[in-house]
Amino acid sequence: MSRSNVNLLDLPNEVLPIILRKLSNIDVLYSLLDINNGRLDILVQEKTFSNILNFVSIDNISLLDRFSTDILTRIHHNVKYFILEPVFMERILPATVYPNLTELKLFNFDQQIALKYFTGKYR
Repeated sequence: MSRSNVNLLDLPNEVLPIILRKLSNIDVLYSLLDINNGRLDILVQEKTFSNILNFVSIDNISLLDRFSTDILTRIHHNVKYFILEPVFMERILPATVYPNLTELKLFNFDQQIALKYFTGKYR
C-alpha cells in the first residue's frame, strides 16, 4: 500500500466542516481564523463555529486576549450563547456588542460576584 500526503486544505468543502465540528469551537476559531487562508477564514466564521462559545476551563490567557481583541469583533454578529466563568466576563462581554446574544450560562458564580454585577453593591 502506498502512502500519500493529504493536507487538511486538500479536503473537499463538504468534508472539512465535518472534521472541524469534532473539535471545540474555541479551538477552531483560535487556531484557524486569520491564518492567511481565505477558505478557512470563511468556514470558521460560519454560525456553526461561532454561535455557541464555551470558555469554561480555558486556562490559556493568550487565547483569551486574542478572543477579546480580535476574534470576537469579527464574529460578534453570530454569537448567540456564551458559557463563561466570572473570571472571563470582564474581558469577553465588553469586547464588542453581541446583537444576537440570547443566552448566558455562568459557572462558579458566587453571591459576591452576583452582587457586584447585578446590583452594583459590594459586601
